[in-house]
Amino acid sequence: MPRAKRGFKARRRRNKILKQAKGFRGGQSRLFRTAKERVVRALKYAFRDRRVKKRDFRSLWIVRINAATNQHDLSYSRFMHGLKLLDIKLNRKMLSEIAIAQPEAFADLVGQVKKKLAA
Repeated sequence: MPRAKRGFKARRRRNKILKQAKGFRGGQSRLFRTAKERVVRALKYAFRDRRVKKRDFRSLWIVRINAATNQHDLSYSRFMHGLKLLDIKLNRKMLSEIAIAQPEAFADLVGQVKKKLAA
């Protein structure tokens, strides 16, 4: 019985992993076994961090809105509560963009919220 070698399928599988490991340091991009370990870990981090990225951006927007509202003597939580009472449906991303790009429009929003909270 002749010995059955794995042939092109195994090479194709290994090359796929090595291609994904391109740019890794040292043997981690050239040696199959270590490259496979690194690729698995990299994919795990990529999956996790796609979710972490959403958290990070949300917290960044909150910090920006808080800084902008503090300039008008109002806290972030009271500002968001006021927007809810006014039925203004702007997400945090847009609010932070308005606070940066159009401070006068943001001041208008804060004024409306203050009026509503005072009443």
